[in-house]
Amino acid sequence: MRAGEVDRVCRAAVARALVVVCAIAAGSNVAGQSASEQLAQLFADEWEFRLQEDPLFATFVGDVRYNDRLPDVTAAAQDRNAGAQRGFLARLAEIDAQELSPPERINAAIFAQLKKVEIAEHQFGSYLIPITSRSGFHVEFPELPKHVPLRTTKDYENYVARLAAFRIYARQHADLMREGIRRGMVLPAVVLEGFEQPLVAIIVAQAADSPLFQPFAEFPNAVPAAERGRLREAGEEAISGSVVPGYRDFLEFMRREYVPAARGEIGASALPKGREFYRHRVRRFTTLDLTPEQIHETGQSEVRRIDQEMRAVIQKTGFKGDFPAFVDFLRTDPRFYVERPEQLLKEVSLVLKRMDGELPKLFGRLPRMPYGIREIPSYIAPRTTTAYYSPPSGDGTRAGYYYVNTYDLKSRPLYEIEALSLHEAVPGHHLQIALQQELEGLPDFRRFADFTAFVEGWGLYAERLGLECGFYRDPYSDFGRLSYEMWRACRLVVDSGMHYLGWSREQAIRFMAEHTALTIHNITTEVDRYISWPGQAVAYKTGELKFRELRRRAEEKLGDRFDVRQFHDVVLGSGAVPLSLLEENVERYTREAAQ
Repeated sequence: MRAGEVDRVCRAAVARALVVVCAIAAGSNVAGQSASEQLAQLFADEWEFRLQEDPLFATFVGDVRYNDRLPDVTAAAQDRNAGAQRGFLARLAEIDAQELSPPERINAAIFAQLKKVEIAEHQFGSYLIPITSRSGFHVEFPELPKHVPLRTTKDYENYVARLAAFRIYARQHADLMREGIRRGMVLPAVVLEGFEQPLVAIIVAQAADSPLFQPFAEFPNAVPAAERGRLREAGEEAISGSVVPGYRDFLEFMRREYVPAARGEIGASALPKGREFYRHRVRRFTTLDLTPEQIHETGQSEVRRIDQEMRAVIQKTGFKGDFPAFVDFLRTDPRFYVERPEQLLKEVSLVLKRMDGELPKLFGRLPRMPYGIREIPSYIAPRTTTAYYSPPSGDGTRAGYYYVNTYDLKSRPLYEIEALSLHEAVPGHHLQIALQQELEGLPDFRRFADFTAFVEGWGLYAERLGLECGFYRDPYSDFGRLSYEMWRACRLVVDSGMHYLGWSREQAIRFMAEHTALTIHNITTEVDRYISWPGQAVAYKTGELKFRELRRRAEEKLGDRFDVRQFHDVVLGSGAVPLSLLEENVERYTREAAQ
């Protein structure tokens, strides 16, 4: 696709979006519709708007209509989206909630909460910082072949169209970030150290050396042999003429404009309306009305509690020495580390295969969708976390994947593997998210809702479930579990400390080094992640504490009638929800089970 054609397609996409926005404003409540019908129409309109505005998300959920497009991320598009969210909220306000069923009222309340968050994020201008120290369009785009269908000639033509549109897509991000510079919404300089690596890795001399060329190296049988040469040539042209120049342009922008303008202060409080912004972020990510001070104190309390449990485990090992000496022993003794990536992946696979067999003891319902294990790509591995999870597609054509970081194996201790793997795969993220996508009777926006306190709180709670089915018998592994719990407790302290209470980056690193067994490399990359993503890190421990509190209350109320499989099915049976709604669901379950 030539540059002029790309521009034409972009203009057409803007025109279509404007039509949708007008429909949102005009298509409020049609005369004669019941409240239920009005609500269903509102949800359908919002969903269609979201798919059109974000074609990559549409692909993710299995809608292939926009597979030849990339999102419009211009400032005008951001304003258009915020206006649409206000329109959706206005339509919701016109619906008589008293005429809705209880499940519909719950859907409406969750919908309203999500729209209000999007509007607030726009008002604070967070879209002007579209990348972090470990994520962003430039990191995610090379993974495109793993997330799009590539089965037919049309699939390949769509893929080529997206490659050809990349340079404009990168330019739009740079323009957004220029506006961020003008308005003081920029990343701290410290988290931009090493930003070049994921960019330089994609700036290749030959298109065939790009990870984005991989689909053209071997075609599926459904693509006729007569078409393959044309598609391969188009792919080469798109990579050489759009992707590589787009990355080169963005690299130049980062070097010449953005990094020199990056701020010296690390805390969100240094941003315009920064303290108000961080208070909003705490409420957003926890889904609770908590203050940064409350988050900080809860973290300090949890650190003290977990510290005592960790010291008790040290005694079980027979180690002679104090806490810092034990942690140094864990960080340096060769017995806790492997020498080859294959060894690490083998250990991970063994842990998860064992857990697969234990799941029926803990859950009445399990997801149909399987998961796989992959290495984190080398071009981002040095700057990213120990592991992460990529959800399955919404249409059932792609499994979930647990990504393991095999870079710097001396920073990947074996004693962390059980806790890490249970969190990221099963019974953690994969089990919860795959189940959510398979729920019936929920509107689409809820099947793909992502309340961080629920999702990450469940992941941390899932680590602890290993105690109930034979994991952590080795005291070093149990210490690793506690160190991971301590890690999330420290997040409450250092995130609020840096963004609200004036902590330095060095103070945060030192605090985590003193209280966890994480390697210094992992601690540093984690702290930089918190710096560039204010508030997100406080959701994990907040959510886990709520899960544990609700389980404890259910056990106390039900006594011998408590069934952990029923409890987990109730907890996961509505998908990810705000923690207040989770509490209502569990209280309803205990009342009914107690009768």
